[in-house]
Amino acid sequence: QHLYRRALKGALDWYVRRDLWRNKAIEIRAQFERNRNVRDPRAVAALLTEAEREVQKVSHPDPYRPPLFPDGTKW
Repeated sequence: QHLYRRALKGALDWYVRRDLWRNKAIEIRAQFERNRNVRDPRAVAALLTEAEREVQKVSHPDPYRPPLFPDGTKW
């Protein structure tokens, strides 16, 4: 569950406009749904490792922060 949330938040750093982000969010959800019924512990571990690697790979170098938050866009 945390991995899914991190993937969505990471995508939001790249797509600040919600209408564009929504398409990416649907793609991310589809990736998770594809592997929903995997029961083999080794396969699950491999999928999690690969997903963690993918989330790290696509993380934004300068993530979006709300304007009034510390290190936000107004600071």
